[in-house]
Amino acid sequence: MKLFYAPGACSLSPHIVAREADINLDLCKVDLETHTLENGDDFRKINPKGYVPALQLDGGEILTEGAAIVQFLAEQKPDANLVPPVGTLAHYRMLEWLNFLSAEVHELFKPLFWNGPEEEQQRARENLIRRFDYIEKHLDKGYLMGGEFTVPDAYLYVLSTWLESLQFDMSRWPRLQLFKKRMAERPEVQRALEEENGKSA
Repeated sequence: MKLFYAPGACSLSPHIVAREADINLDLCKVDLETHTLENGDDFRKINPKGYVPALQLDGGEILTEGAAIVQFLAEQKPDANLVPPVGTLAHYRMLEWLNFLSAEVHELFKPLFWNGPEEEQQRARENLIRRFDYIEKHLDKGYLMGGEFTVPDAYLYVLSTWLESLQFDMSRWPRLQLFKKRMAERPEVQRALEEENGKSA
């Protein structure tokens, strides 16, 4: 399988999940400004949506959307216990977190990265603070689903690094800081970061 990624982007989340599941991926870097691959090919021919991540399966099919990709990867290796069993309430709690992070948190970063109008950026910052206040309350056991890593944690880790890069006051969220440190210490997270940009967390 091949993962189309951009360093620092949300594609790091499925990359981490693949490493945690011990799945080998071919990595293909995408320039998100020009929508081109390193060989000059148009990335939009692979994913017409134009953004990462995209996962090319061994049969050639393309799977997009990070929340779908992390579930697909984790379910290839059920013994890794990265997602709760299908049909259990815990499984739907996991889906709840993935949807919340995608729809209610990730989207709020867009005006901050795309230099939206100042008023829109301020509103996004205020909403992000409220969302992460909510997340903070649910990190009392270390990870989003309790004491063990599951796929939403990979997504949250990426989003937490964005907060820091955008100069949010991280002292507001001590549990989130501990979570980020715990994630950064995971060997497979370090490996994914090294593979993407040659440096650890």
